Amino acid sequence: MSFYGRHLRPRLHTWALNDRITGATRERVCAGLTGDVLEIGYGSGLNQPHLPAAVTGVWAVEPSATALRLSQERRDASPVPVVVAGDDAQALDLPDDRFDAALCTWVLCGIPDVRAALAEVARVLKPGAALHFVEHGLAPDPGVARWQRRGNRLNRVVSGCVLDNDVDGSLAASPLTVTERTTWYEPAAPKAAGYMYEGRAAAWRSSSPP
Repeated sequence: MSFYGRHLRPRLHTWALNDRITGATRERVCAGLTGDVLEIGYGSGLNQPHLPAAVTGVWAVEPSATALRLSQERRDASPVPVVVAGDDAQALDLPDDRFDAALCTWVLCGIPDVRAALAEVARVLKPGAALHFVEHGLAPDPGVARWQRRGNRLNRVVSGCVLDNDVDGSLAASPLTVTERTTWYEPAAPKAAGYMYEGRAAAWRSSSPP
């Protein structure tokens, strides 16, 4: 990975997704988390201040050593302990049925094999436990979607992710079952980067139907 990818991009993400811009959304997405939580794409720990008191620990999956260093102040200030649990959401070195909840915020767009990552999340969640998520992705408006496709090459270089991530399709193809979902254009963002998917998806097993 380039110097930019290793050291500058994590700082860009921290600035672009700062609490002034995303704090209210993070508060909603983190609401209801409890027990031991798996967070894929932990980043610089921007969700840490929004974790409810019922969370007993966070297992952080994060490929960027720079982002983890940037997270240290937030981890130190939080009563919730953090375990660094790997760097690849597509292949978790964690046991089945381990976690009470999972969390991802603006992460799936940068994972090469999103379906593998979601399958891993489903595997390590306890039956009936849910992934809480917010992601930007494919817009329903054809004109916006065209701009997303055109902007993907540049966005991969700058932000490390795609603009037209098919969040609905990836979740539908995963073992998770979407139980809550809302979508909107973020007013403060360009439409090509600002179509949001927010919700929860449960890891139902055959023995635990919804």
